[in-house]
Amino acid sequence: MIPLHTSEQTRQIEQQTINSGISGYALMQRAASAALRVIRQRWPRRLELIVFCGSGNNGGDGYEIARQAHADGLSVQIFALTAPDALQGDAALAAQAAMAAEVPWKVFDLSDATHWISCCRLQHTVLVDALLGIGCQGALRPLVSQAVDLVNQLEAPVLSIDVPTGICADTGHAEQQAVMADICLMVVARKQGLYTGMASAFAGELLFDDLGVAQGVTQMVPISARGIDRRILLTPALRRSPAAHKGHSGHVLVLGGDSGFGGAALMAAEAAARSGAGTVSLLTRSAHTGAMLNRCPEVMAHGVDDWQGDAAERALQLIQRASVIVLGPGLGRSAWSRALLQTVVSRAVQWRIPMVLDADALNLLAAQQTVWEELAPAAQRAQWILTPHPGEAAKLLQCDTAQVNTDRFQAVTNMQKLSGCVVILKGAGSLLAFPHGDALIDICLEGNPGMASGGMGDVLSGICGAMLALGRSATVRFDAADAARFAVCAHGEAGDRAAAKIGQRGLLATDLLEFLPGLLSGCRVSHAGSLA
Repeated sequence: MIPLHTSEQTRQIEQQTINSGISGYALMQRAASAALRVIRQRWPRRLELIVFCGSGNNGGDGYEIARQAHADGLSVQIFALTAPDALQGDAALAAQAAMAAEVPWKVFDLSDATHWISCCRLQHTVLVDALLGIGCQGALRPLVSQAVDLVNQLEAPVLSIDVPTGICADTGHAEQQAVMADICLMVVARKQGLYTGMASAFAGELLFDDLGVAQGVTQMVPISARGIDRRILLTPALRRSPAAHKGHSGHVLVLGGDSGFGGAALMAAEAAARSGAGTVSLLTRSAHTGAMLNRCPEVMAHGVDDWQGDAAERALQLIQRASVIVLGPGLGRSAWSRALLQTVVSRAVQWRIPMVLDADALNLLAAQQTVWEELAPAAQRAQWILTPHPGEAAKLLQCDTAQVNTDRFQAVTNMQKLSGCVVILKGAGSLLAFPHGDALIDICLEGNPGMASGGMGDVLSGICGAMLALGRSATVRFDAADAARFAVCAHGEAGDRAAAKIGQRGLLATDLLEFLPGLLSGCRVSHAGSLA
């Protein structure tokens, strides 16, 4: 797990480092050297820099980059949004050093800068964004906004130092516009906001340099988030015993698939099977059972169209035999859907069956304004997994989707507190929040934009069901929190491997299925699919 930090935590690390005897200006010098290494390595033929400097320490990094680049023989031009003699602290020291080295500079004026840059050879230029860094809060000031617009209009690669200007380091949200960076070099600490939500559209490739800050200093500051990736799947908990039988991997029951929505339930069931569930059953509309048997005969498909006759009684028996229930894919919002939800949830609580709740199961619970404490004891809900996308999250929280996306960290925390369950807030950089007083949020670092297509969430819910069943049944047991971690990383990595094979455009949810068995075997898997 990779520690991620907020802007305040980063400031604490910097202060602890300064207290240990390394000056703030020395950190700026190290940041500048790291930035120049990136420029030399990634754009070796571009020997001209235009550096946009703000008024804080991020601007100080920019002045020092300009000074070192000038000393190294590069052609450099600084555009300063605040006059150098108005700066304070370490930023002032960096600016004074750049002025003493006679680095060319201008106070930023949009018309003057636009005219000057029009005479440049942008094919030889790298733009350096050192405007705000972690200091961005809310809407940009007009002058900063003008500089951001200019940077985005220029046809030259952009290196942002620490955080692209306009992006909040804590949430990843942009209030208005933000710099479109090709590379963002984070320094001292990885910024949690850059790994989720809107930030992924602006930050480009994320690089990190700790600037030689001692690990012991960093560990003195508590973190609020962690990055998780495919390496979490290399665990003995996922390896099968040579003496394994299907009962060791549990029985997943998927419920959903109202008229017109059968595909969602079918994909969830097949994903559970491909993720290693010992037995998978599907309870859906009768019209969909034939399609399930044709597509994946290993799934036991059962049809029920009303909750009054013999079919309903057989459905109750099936529910009672399940290790885990996945409720919601393609569930719909009809009378049939509501009857299924009410029956399944009440019996799952009665028989203490863990659940994965997705899609319309969440929408129906939100519409009912469910009081989660009255639904089931806290210990039971701690073994349930909710998998909302931002729209479903907004309904659960009785807010709008924009509020969820403005601060995804707060939204997933609020949902966890509301429900008492493990919560996966889906999207670019899916967030996971957990019960038992664990305030840390995990961010999945796997996945790609090709996964923004219908059915991906249904596949995730099926994987969650298989992992939750395995955790309850296997010799090496694990809880719902680990089940969710394994599921979201396997889902994202399967998406990455599918995209590497066929491309992102037109990627389908079912394209992920072939990669799940290898990823969830607890062994190293090459991109060719061999185990190691």
